[in-house]
Amino acid sequence: MSDFNKNNISDDSVDTDARFTDVIVGRNPVTEALRSGREIDKLLIAHGSNSGSVRALVAKCRERGIPVKEVAPQKLDFMSGGASHQGVALVVASHEYCEVKDILDFAAEKGEAPFIIICDGIEDPHNLGAIIRTAEACGVHGIIIPKRRSASLNAVVAKASAGALEYMRVARVTNVTACIEELKEKGIWVYAADMDGQSWCSVDYKGATAFVIGSEGRGVSALVKKSCDVTVSMPMSGKINSLNASVAAGVLMYEAARQKQGIKSNN
Repeated sequence: MSDFNKNNISDDSVDTDARFTDVIVGRNPVTEALRSGREIDKLLIAHGSNSGSVRALVAKCRERGIPVKEVAPQKLDFMSGGASHQGVALVVASHEYCEVKDILDFAAEKGEAPFIIICDGIEDPHNLGAIIRTAEACGVHGIIIPKRRSASLNAVVAKASAGALEYMRVARVTNVTACIEELKEKGIWVYAADMDGQSWCSVDYKGATAFVIGSEGRGVSALVKKSCDVTVSMPMSGKINSLNASVAAGVLMYEAARQKQGIKSNN
């Protein structure tokens, strides 16, 4: 096991979407990007790159809460397009993140109750982009994603959103559970989309609302689900027991939008 893994730096040898993301390579360019305060998704370190200058970069990232991942040197070769990466690369966001406060302020400026989507570990950039696209169409004020175990705002997300990313506020938080508690303190009702909950269309969403959409494979994590006010579910009449994350999010968002706009159902 390498020294990096001993220091709790994860191995990310299958990060397939990195090729579509803005990348800064080389120790000096990476150092300057970190010094500039630019929005950064993660630092990638090649296996075996354990010199003092690399360790200094790792330390700086830890200070700022930036994830650090160890990868095969061949991956950095591919990502750098032939440039000399010297064993390090920064993956930087294609879109600027905001703060949760910015989302709440935007809702207040519009004179509307906050309408928020919280993605609990959505790792497929196509799903995240699709959620952003539907959210923008439904009048959602902002999206919240975790800093770890989440797709970042890369070019794949931007493309899947069909341009909606340019108009959507997206905040990244260190702790989703703590963020939910803060939202609840502000009078926002938080609904987890998961199994064994109330019927999704039996709940009043006209007030301040946040939906938590779980990851593609694991759903909403147990700790996050416990912190939510209500769990809502959709009936599954077929042989499978779950929907694609972006589809489930879309159903919930449009039901909330219907209620918030005062559109009556036929029932």
